[in-house]
Amino acid sequence: MEHEYTRIIEALGEDASREGLRDTPARAAKAMKFLTRGYTQTLEGVVNGALFPSDNSEMVLVKDIELYSMCEHHLLPFVGKAHVAYIPQGSVIGLSKIGRIVDMFARRLQIQENMTKQIAEAIMQVTHAAGVGVVIEAQHMCMMMRGIEKQNAIMKTSMMLGSFRENLATRNEFMALIRG
Repeated sequence: MEHEYTRIIEALGEDASREGLRDTPARAAKAMKFLTRGYTQTLEGVVNGALFPSDNSEMVLVKDIELYSMCEHHLLPFVGKAHVAYIPQGSVIGLSKIGRIVDMFARRLQIQENMTKQIAEAIMQVTHAAGVGVVIEAQHMCMMMRGIEKQNAIMKTSMMLGSFRENLATRNEFMALIRG
């Protein structure tokens, strides 16, 4: 990867051996590996058995989970927040694991629409919840720094599974909670 960054810098017309750029290919390769570390993670490894018995059957919501991802179309960042809720059925997941699941999918080359679905399906798979709701709000540098250059556009995506899809009251409660 480091070699390829050197080639990119040179293709831009720069001298990759000049002082300011000499270590850039190594730094860029290290940064890209960090930004896409989700490829080295598995759902089982992230959750690490952190499911706990519970008779709670009311909505559990974690909102404003910051996320940083990379657009698979332009390799530019998109940043935002995820709101994740589920209705437990006999067990709850460790609180930090929800944020870790968001990160695992965000830290890959992505489009927001697919990431929203992947997070919802992973939460459902792990928790066996009665329902899962995920809403993601993000700003995309591919739309802000290039192309149409719209600085204030926010993309919102949602995925509703189980009772969040089937029961309007559950969906409305979720949406009201993330607004409030």
